[in-house]
Parts: sequence; structure tokens; C-alpha cells
Amino acid sequence: MYLTNESEHEYRFGDYGPKYLTVGPKVDTGVVVITPGETHPCHKHSIQEESFLALEGECAVYVDGEKVVLKAGDYLRCEPGESHLFRNEGDVNFKAVFTKAPHLEEKDSVYIDWEPGRPFPKES
Repeated sequence: MYLTNESEHEYRFGDYGPKYLTVGPKVDTGVVVITPGETHPCHKHSIQEESFLALEGECAVYVDGEKVVLKAGDYLRCEPGESHLFRNEGDVNFKAVFTKAPHLEEKDSVYIDWEPGRPFPKES
């Protein structure tokens, strides 16, 4: 058994960004806070799927260039190979639980040079 509390973990950037509640052995789970105006860069995972359960606020998520707005209670799963970029276009913090599965020892993120307003790159 593994039991923890969110208060026992720290956000990457003080009071925002991601914080992991567990890393492995089968999944990675954490909480992320994205502040107003903040963008988390476009990336995808080669092997892992990544899921998000929105808890507070709203956030634009661009999945393969298509805008989806997540609000409290919404659940989004990005399959391996689906790119995703988070941009908080509102005026309050966005908070969500995220899960990446399966757990991998090596990094699985591939960053993509893309931002909303530009043509989405085609796979080569």
C-alpha cells in the first residue's frame, strides 16, 4: 500500500506547475496548476498515454492543434503520439490531476515547436 497527501509534495515552481504524488511502479500521478497567461509547451509521448481530470478553473488544451476547453469535472485522455499544449487563457488558476501510464524509467516527452495561431506541423 502507498498513501500520501498532496500537501506532502511540492510544485515544481513554488505554488504552480506540476507536482508528482507518485512515480511508478505502474503509473505516474500528480497535480498541476497552470496560472493565468501561462502556457505549457506543445509535446507528445511516444509510449505513454496521459490523462487529465480538471478540478478548478478552465484551460485551453490544444490536442494535435485542435482547441478543447477543459473546465472543472472534465476528463481528457491523450493517446501516445497525440500532441498537447496547455494555455490558461482565463484569469484564475487551472488545477488538474494528471496520470501517465505506463510508468517508464526514461523520459517519454517529445517537444514540438508549435504555438496556437501557427499552422500545425504535419508528421514527416
